[in-house]
Amino acid sequence: MSAIHATAVVDPKAELDSSVTVGPYTVIGPHVRIGAGTTVGPHVVIEGHTTIGKDNRIFQFSSLGAIPQDKKYAGEPCELILGDRNTVREFCTFNIGSPGDEGVTRIGNDNWIMAYVHLAHDCQVGNNTIFANNSQLAGHVHVDDWVILGGFTVVHQFVRIGAHSMTAMCALLFADLPPFVMCQGQPASARSMNYEGLRRRGFSPERIAAVKAMHKALYRDDLTLDNARARIAGLVDDTPEAAPDVEMMLSFLEQTSPQRGIVR
Repeated sequence: MSAIHATAVVDPKAELDSSVTVGPYTVIGPHVRIGAGTTVGPHVVIEGHTTIGKDNRIFQFSSLGAIPQDKKYAGEPCELILGDRNTVREFCTFNIGSPGDEGVTRIGNDNWIMAYVHLAHDCQVGNNTIFANNSQLAGHVHVDDWVILGGFTVVHQFVRIGAHSMTAMCALLFADLPPFVMCQGQPASARSMNYEGLRRRGFSPERIAAVKAMHKALYRDDLTLDNARARIAGLVDDTPEAAPDVEMMLSFLEQTSPQRGIVR
């Protein structure tokens, strides 16, 4: 049997692995599935069509799987999917998706999500991210792997945040944040690239030099975005090992709408 506290209310239809731990006064609904090794603290509410993977730690007073804050929502069976080995600290709120998108809010693996973080409907979060306290994501935001959001970061709906990027405390994002970029301000402006983070993740000096060249093309040489993309594409000729980084940057820029643009 799962280690379920006597005061917890777990619907008989919920599917909990036998190794799951559930704390006092937690409420778990009928469409919830929780994988092996996950710990759910006290006073947590998990509802909706919510699937939680293995070895997650969910702290007290979080609300997972509530309906979206969307007036158009009319009870459709949308989902919340949380992967493996995530830490979800106190007072986090993750909503299910909405029928206006894929209908799924998705968080990947190995994410460190601090207190009071809000993930609105249809957000897509990758792996190995860190969201500091009070980071707030509006609907349909996409966050790629290894992103770090500083405390009180606020992200406008439909914004995309590229891999290995980072925001300072109280950053306000209205535009897409390209991979590797560090930004600050309200609205956010690009300050540098996340070189220290790349070094810690094992990027070679050659790959980091290519990222520096991307930063120069995007932010230092007063190029149009099209001209910057052309220069970035040429970096592969001199640094073949940076081809995945260049491809990732070009793909991100190609998907950026002219109306939203990128953080400058």
